[in-house]
Amino acid sequence: MFSLRGCGRWVAASLAKQHLPPARLRGDSAAPWAPHYDVVVVGGGHAGTEAAAAAARCGSRTLLLTHRVDTIGQMSCNPSFGGIGKGHLMREVDALDGLCSRICDQSGVHYKILNRRKGPAVWGLRAQIDRKLYKQNMQKEILNTPLLTVQEGAVEDLILTEPEPEHTGKCRVSGVVLVDGSKVYADSVILTAGTFLRGMIVIGLEMHPAGRLGDQPSIGLAQTLEKLGFVVGRLKTGTPPRIAKESINFSILNKQTPDNPSIPFSFINETVWIKPEDQLLCYLTHTNPRVDEIILENLHLNSHIKETTKGPRYCPSIESKVLRFPNRIHQVWLEPEGIDSDLIYPQGLSVTLPAELQEKMITCIRGLEKAKMIQPEHLMIIKSSSVFFGSSSVFTYFVPFILWSGYGVQYDYLDPRQITPSLETHLVQRLFFAGQINGTTGYEEAAAQGVIAGINASLRVRRKPPFVVSRTEGYIGVLIDDLTTQGTNEPYRMFTSRAEFRLSLRPDNADSRLTFRGYKEAGCVSQQRYERASWMQSSLDEGISVSTSIEFSSSKWKKLIPRGFYKIYRKLICRALDVLKYEEVDLELLAKAVPEPLKKYTQCRELAERLKIEATYETVLFYQQQEIKDIQRDEALQLPKDLDYLTLRDVSLSHEVREKLHFSRPQTIGAASRIPGVTPAAIVNLLRFVKTIQQRQAAMNELPKNDQCLCDTDRLEERQL
Repeated sequence: MFSLRGCGRWVAASLAKQHLPPARLRGDSAAPWAPHYDVVVVGGGHAGTEAAAAAARCGSRTLLLTHRVDTIGQMSCNPSFGGIGKGHLMREVDALDGLCSRICDQSGVHYKILNRRKGPAVWGLRAQIDRKLYKQNMQKEILNTPLLTVQEGAVEDLILTEPEPEHTGKCRVSGVVLVDGSKVYADSVILTAGTFLRGMIVIGLEMHPAGRLGDQPSIGLAQTLEKLGFVVGRLKTGTPPRIAKESINFSILNKQTPDNPSIPFSFINETVWIKPEDQLLCYLTHTNPRVDEIILENLHLNSHIKETTKGPRYCPSIESKVLRFPNRIHQVWLEPEGIDSDLIYPQGLSVTLPAELQEKMITCIRGLEKAKMIQPEHLMIIKSSSVFFGSSSVFTYFVPFILWSGYGVQYDYLDPRQITPSLETHLVQRLFFAGQINGTTGYEEAAAQGVIAGINASLRVRRKPPFVVSRTEGYIGVLIDDLTTQGTNEPYRMFTSRAEFRLSLRPDNADSRLTFRGYKEAGCVSQQRYERASWMQSSLDEGISVSTSIEFSSSKWKKLIPRGFYKIYRKLICRALDVLKYEEVDLELLAKAVPEPLKKYTQCRELAERLKIEATYETVLFYQQQEIKDIQRDEALQLPKDLDYLTLRDVSLSHEVREKLHFSRPQTIGAASRIPGVTPAAIVNLLRFVKTIQQRQAAMNELPKNDQCLCDTDRLEERQL
C-alpha cells in the first residue's frame, strides 16, 4: 500500500487562526517526537470527512489521514445525494451539524422531492450534484475546520496497548503506523476505509488491485484486522460508464424538471444556491430485449457477475437485473454530472462487461443510438507489473491504465455485529468503524455513521457516556441497530420501510429529535444552529397551541373556507387544527379565514409547512408515542457489558442463542430481541435474569444505608442511657 503523494505532506486547518499547536508531541524510543492527537480518522471519504469534522466540533484535536487531499469530497459513484430513506439520513446528519447537507445546498444542479404522492413522513429529499462544486466546497469546509488537521498518508498498521480494565476488549488502540514507518499516536482511532480493504476493480475478465480509481488498496491494514480476530466478509458494487452529452438524442426522451421552489437539505438554509429555472434537467429512457440478448450472450466474459460475492440488492448491476427479472424493461435515468461537465451518468446501467460490449449494449437503447463513452478526469486506475531480477529480486512498478467503461469493485468488510451502537468495536477498545467497512452502501449511510463515530470517539477521549441514537429517535438509530444486531451479508441500504415509527421520524422534525441532544450531550452542535432549532420548536408549540384554542361551529367554518371544503359537518365544533388536517387546506388559507392570531405563522415557509404536517399526523402520533414508550422501556433494561454468555449458568439458553449473543453482545434487552435466531423464550429468560441482577444490586446498595441507620440508633440509645 502506498500514497501517490507520499506520506509526509501536512495541511493544517484553521489552527493558525487560533494559535493552537496542531498536536501534542510524544517521546518514543522507536519514533521520537511522534505527534499525538485526541482522534485520528483514517480515510477522507464521506464517512471520514463527517467523522473528522464531528470530532473537531466536539472539541477534540483531530487528524484526518487520506491518500490524497485533492480527493476529499470526491463522489466516486453517482452524482446525487438523498432519496427515499436516504434523505431522512441527510436531515438527521444536518441536525447534528454535519456537513453533507449544507454542501449539497451549495452544489446541487437539480433538486426534487421523491414520493410526493404519499404522506410527508416518507418524502425523499434528493438532488443531482455538481461533482466539481461538491468537492471544492467540501475541501474548503474541511480545510477551514478549527482543531482539524489533514495529512496525506496511507495507514499500514495499528498501534495496540494493554486494555482498560473497566471496559471490554482484548486490547486498546493508541495510534496508527503509516506506510513509511512513521507513527501517529491517538486516544481514539476511526477507520473509514470504504472499498480500500483489499479492493479489486473488475472489468470483464480483468482484475486490478485498487481501493478506488487512482489509489492502491489497503492490504496491510486488512491483514492486521484479520489477525486481531475480526470476522471479515467480501462485498461488491459497481458503477456505469459515462456518456458524452452531445452524443445523446434528448429530444425523444422523457424529461424531468426540478421542484419549484427547491427545498434545501439543511435546516439552516432557507433556499438553495441556484434558482429552479437555472437548474439542469434529467431524462428517462429504458432498456429493451436487445440489451438482454447482449448481456446473456456474453456472461462468460464477465467474472464479476459470476462471483459468489454479494452485490447491492436495491441498486444492482444491469446484468443482475436481467438475470433476476427476465423479459422486463428497466429504467435508465440520464443524470448530469455538473453545470460545466459534458458527461452524463446513466443511472441504472452499472455494468462490468468488457468495454467494447458495454458500448454495443448502450447504443441499443432509445436516445443513445449514437452515444459515446467518455473517460472522466478521475477515472484512472493503476495497473501493477513486476520485473524479476535473478532468482529473488523483484521490482514492482505501476502504470496508468485509462478506464472509460463501467466497472465493478470487490472489497473486504467487517461483520458489523462486532461493533457497539456507538460504533466502537468489541475486540479493540477506542477503535471505531464507520461507512462501507461496516457493510453499508451509499454516501448518506456513510455520512450518518461518520458523524456518530466522530462524536463518540471524542466522547470516549473525554470519558463521557456514548451518544447513541435509538430506533425510536431516528433513521440513524435504525441503521446502526440493524447493523449491530442483525449484521448484513449484502450492501445495506436505507429505506423508509426499515423504520417502525415512520410517522414520528420525519424529515421535517429531525432537528427537534436530535439537535438538542447533540448540543447538550455531545457538544457537536453550534450555538447558531441550537438557537435556530429552539426558535423553531417554540414557534411550533405556540402555533399548535393557538390553532387548538380557535374553535368555531362547522357552519361558520364553511362560511370562512367555502372552497373545496365539504366534510366538516361531521363535528359540530371544530378547532383550527382540525381544519388544517384537510388536504385542501394549508396555513395560508386558514390564516385568511382567521388572520389575527394565525397570520404571523405564514411568514416563515418552513414553519407553515411543519404546522400543517403536525396537524395531519396529530391523532396517529398520539398512539405511536405510546408504542415508542413501550419500546423505550425494553431499551432501558441494560445488559451487563462483561456478561459471558457461553459460560453463564443462571439462565436457560440454548447453545445457538448463547453463540449469537456472545458474537453480537447486545447492550439492552430490546437489542437482544432483534437478533435473528434469539427466540422469545430466550428473551423472557434473559429478562428474568437481568431483573434478578438489578434486585440483588439494589439490595446491596441498601445494606450500607441500613448499617448506618443501626449505628445511629445505637448512638442515640447510648446518649439516652
